[in-house]
Amino acid sequence: MLLAKYLFLTTGFGLLAAALVALTLDLTRRVRVRHSALSADGTEWSVPQLPPIRWRLAAAICLVGAPLILLALAIVVVPAGMAGVRVSQISGTLPGTLYPGTHMVVPLVHSVALYSTRDNVFTTRAADGAKDADAPLRVQSREGLSIGLAVSVRYRLDPQRLAFVHDSLPESIQMELVSPLVASAFRQTVPDYLLRDVLTARREEVRRLTSDAITRGLAADGIIVKEVMLRDVMLPPEYAKGLEGLLLKAQENDRLTIDLEVKQKMVRAAELEAEADKARQVKHAEASAQVTVLQAKAQADAMQHTLPLKEKQIQQSRLEAEARKEATVKNAEAMAQAKVIDSRAELERQGLMAKAEEQRIRLLSGAESERMRAEAQVLKDNPLLIQKIIAERLSDKVQIMMVPMDGKFFFANDVLKGQTLGLTASRQEER
Repeated sequence: MLLAKYLFLTTGFGLLAAALVALTLDLTRRVRVRHSALSADGTEWSVPQLPPIRWRLAAAICLVGAPLILLALAIVVVPAGMAGVRVSQISGTLPGTLYPGTHMVVPLVHSVALYSTRDNVFTTRAADGAKDADAPLRVQSREGLSIGLAVSVRYRLDPQRLAFVHDSLPESIQMELVSPLVASAFRQTVPDYLLRDVLTARREEVRRLTSDAITRGLAADGIIVKEVMLRDVMLPPEYAKGLEGLLLKAQENDRLTIDLEVKQKMVRAAELEAEADKARQVKHAEASAQVTVLQAKAQADAMQHTLPLKEKQIQQSRLEAEARKEATVKNAEAMAQAKVIDSRAELERQGLMAKAEEQRIRLLSGAESERMRAEAQVLKDNPLLIQKIIAERLSDKVQIMMVPMDGKFFFANDVLKGQTLGLTASRQEER
């Protein structure tokens, strides 16, 4: 809708400008024609026909453009976060509120005054020397001490009472209405309290009472108070120093009180521990006495059963000794008999071994003689085996050569023949 409004305004003023331009051109042409009809000395030679002025065309264009301009002026757009009130040039402020959106008013008769409906914050500072733009707020307590308060008030205008606000309230609502009312509320409430109460215990009560007073005072003027915050309390320097010392003494007193309570508890704990230790010792002594009595009774009862048991153990030991003695005698006799039997067995074993050795020697002698007879027969049948055996036994590096069968020109013939004759003679002697 805002685009349509500006489109109508542009079109309307454009048509009015076109009508004005048309009239200006017509008048310019008439002036040029009239100027050309004049003589050099300024006298008219003839009366020429002047071009007409297009009054009707200009009037028609104005009749088209003027309604567009009036229609554009009748359209009012209230932006978000704002609200408007209609002001008539005839009857003054009209009732009702124009909320964000598009509205139609009577052009050239009604105007719209816009007000912000967003939250506003009014703040004060606690100290006079602060460099911010907030106004200082100082009040007096019941003792007559000057206190600096840092206060924040969040408020907004009541959209339903904008007509009253427009007619009755000043333009600078925050400086001329909110600020004096906030200061007056705190200056009427705080003097009923002590400085210590305002600072600690009853601070919330002071804030609540002043908040109620500010809310009631501003509500009568069409202002809605959202929240009143007491941010800080600035104490007088002398009182702050004294309060700091008092707090230190209170802390020291609290520390001493706590230390005293701890020591009292430690003493009480020591007493309880001593009593508990005494009770434990008494119980332990009683238990020890009872244990001793029970042990004595148990030993007396046990002795009645122990004596017969000891007698039985002595008798059993005597019987075991006699049994061991008899066993020892019997073992000695058995060992003697075993030695006799072992000696006889050893003699018999030695005789059998001698006979076996004699038989073995006889068998070995027969086998050896039989072997030697077989070797003699083989050597007799093959005389060359002697040469082979000698060559093999001489050295492992001796090589065997083939020689003629008749043995001529062989250097070992005489040696071999002599060896052969010697072996044959020895065998014949053995036989």
